[in-house]
Amino acid sequence: CFATDRIIVDGAEIRFIYREMPLDNQDSGWRFMAGDEDDEYMNDTSKSGIYHLNTLCNYEPSILKFLDEPYGSMFIKNKNGEFVKFER
Repeated sequence: CFATDRIIVDGAEIRFIYREMPLDNQDSGWRFMAGDEDDEYMNDTSKSGIYHLNTLCNYEPSILKFLDEPYGSMFIKNKNGEFVKFER
């Protein structure tokens, strides 16, 4: 999966997750962000990386229940600390 350095390096909380079509057969399609990354940050490829999905589940065990959600699914952490479906 893909995760930003805001989570992996800075230790920020995972607050936004979405699933897109995988890039290859080793990609789950899941993308994890703190939610405060702007376009400039996201366009800097040195500020993100590819990780085992299990690594992110260890950071945030509550995401386990979403892993079978279909491509196109998006979730955001609400004020109560719970992930809810995000509708554009």
